[in-house]
Amino acid sequence: MGFMLRVRLASFFAGAAAAAASGGYFLYKDYKLASDSMALKVKGVQDSIDTRYKALEKRLAALEGQQSTGAAPDVDTPSD
Repeated sequence: MGFMLRVRLASFFAGAAAAAASGGYFLYKDYKLASDSMALKVKGVQDSIDTRYKALEKRLAALEGQQSTGAAPDVDTPSD
């Protein structure tokens, strides 16, 4: 009777360890996928902001050039 109890307990703990290991692996894989997705979205937003910032710097330089010369050439405005 004692031998069967030990075998059953060993089988239970082996199954629990296998389930925990596979569950941990799938959670880790899901975490990495979500992390990569968020990093890609942040990179896209950062690139968009950098592009808009450079356009604003260019426009500001053109406006400062107008102010120093006194002329009023057309300055292109963004379509957004």
